[in-house]
Amino acid sequence: MADERIGRSSVFTVVLRRPEVGAGIAAITVCLFFAIITPTFSSPAGISTWLESSSTIGIMAVAVSLLMIGGHFDLSAGVMTGTTALFVGILAGTYGVNLWVAVLLALLLALTIGALNGFLVLRTGLPSFIVTLGTFFILQGANLAVTKMLTGTVALSGTGNLPQFGQVRTLFGSELVFGSLTIKAPVIWFLLVTAIATYVLQRTRLGNHIFAVGGNRDAARGVGVRDVRTLLGLFMTTAGAGWLVGMLSLFKVGTAQATTGVGQEFIYIICAVVGGCLLTGGFGSALGAALGALIYGMTYQGIVYAGWDNNWLKSFLGVMLLAAVLVNWSVAKKAGVRQ
Repeated sequence: MADERIGRSSVFTVVLRRPEVGAGIAAITVCLFFAIITPTFSSPAGISTWLESSSTIGIMAVAVSLLMIGGHFDLSAGVMTGTTALFVGILAGTYGVNLWVAVLLALLLALTIGALNGFLVLRTGLPSFIVTLGTFFILQGANLAVTKMLTGTVALSGTGNLPQFGQVRTLFGSELVFGSLTIKAPVIWFLLVTAIATYVLQRTRLGNHIFAVGGNRDAARGVGVRDVRTLLGLFMTTAGAGWLVGMLSLFKVGTAQATTGVGQEFIYIICAVVGGCLLTGGFGSALGAALGALIYGMTYQGIVYAGWDNNWLKSFLGVMLLAAVLVNWSVAKKAGVRQ
């Protein structure tokens, strides 16, 4: 008699168990839907626009997905984009620091804040939701207060006039042209971040450690996984992604807003969940989170191109989140993943 424990699953079942499959199907559906109802959506200019719209959300969603797979959240991820952009603007514009140096110091600041978030969570055992919510309010208040103190407004302008702006913009604000299609720097960074994150999760020991600490931290520690180092690295990764998006925003327009990124943190989580991440950790996909961001970007621009009231976007996000949670719950249950 055959042992049922070693029975083979069908190819179809194996594919369905991949966390990003649902998001992939949804992305194709959304793309075809808007391409049919509005020609602008599938035009070169339209594609360039919704790709760029998806990319900055996607960079953060991919980083957030890694942290969620590790079993934690970072609600300061959104405001970090504004914090780092303002930090560069203040150092370079107000105090005359070389722009390249200011960019690197902003990265150091972001990584330090990320490490502090991780340290507090691991040291105290408090929920990451609470710790990073506190960081969110601290950064939001500092962004507004410092910017108003220096400029009298909530914006910091003039970065575009600095001597090294053109040089740094080559890294964060350039674009590639393929015929009539323009691919801007955020899209290139988005693809790069997604590829690296997917490789790390699927092909490296670190990826195994991320899944392990998110699935059962005590068990992971028992088999030699360096849980503290892994989780600190994940918090620093989300902060580093915030820095990258902040630089992409700053060197696109040369202006930093104190309110940049505020309110985006839940969109990152939604994109990660739509992409297959469980809220309980231990299961998910960086590629899925990227597809979730693509769905968001296509829907956002598709609604605009179709001439609809863009307030429907929030309703769509709610429906998408609930549907994704139910699908992920069903798939994870069949795959034997802890809920």
